[in-house]
Amino acid sequence: MNLVENLRAHRLLAIVRGKDHAASLRTVLTLAEEGVAAIEVSLTTADALTVIRRARAELGPDALVGAGTVRSAADAARAVEAGASYLVTPALVEGLEPYGVPVAMGALTPSEIERALALGADAIKLFPGSLGGPGYLKALRDPFPEVPFVPVGGVDARAARDYLDLGALAVGVGSPLVGDAADGGDLDRLRARAAVFRKVAAGETP
Repeated sequence: MNLVENLRAHRLLAIVRGKDHAASLRTVLTLAEEGVAAIEVSLTTADALTVIRRARAELGPDALVGAGTVRSAADAARAVEAGASYLVTPALVEGLEPYGVPVAMGALTPSEIERALALGADAIKLFPGSLGGPGYLKALRDPFPEVPFVPVGGVDARAARDYLDLGALAVGVGSPLVGDAADGGDLDRLRARAAVFRKVAAGETP
């Protein structure tokens, strides 16, 4: 199952960003244990490439563990070499096609969305989602009805439900889901938050 198919099925992308590489790895593995099928490790995470490499080794070759905050082709090259199965950018980034993995490219305005699609984006990371909220996604659906949007930024459980109801492919969730787990926080609380977001993604009441 590729990235877009996975997000269409599970509707949730977890974003891990932490100051402690060991805690970040534990967070990735815990999220996977809790059934979160797509997990992004931001390259701003401490020793992010090691986290990606070890997570892929632990979870197997089919695991959707990607690299986020990819800002250049050089970032992409390092991430793919470490085993990232997809890339997520915060903005428009050229030169990612040769790496042969799906890309969720960051864009906000209609012009940026068109440019991201022209650059070969498989999905559009609508970022920062908090700037316009679900109402902005609703406005974009008319001119871009087939574009797979993944709103990211300030997505709590309520906003996640609204975005998904408005036709988002999935939602990307960082701190409202991960909390302080990637900095050494409580993994049981992480599991509880993961259960809430998985229910929201499934259309259930948490």
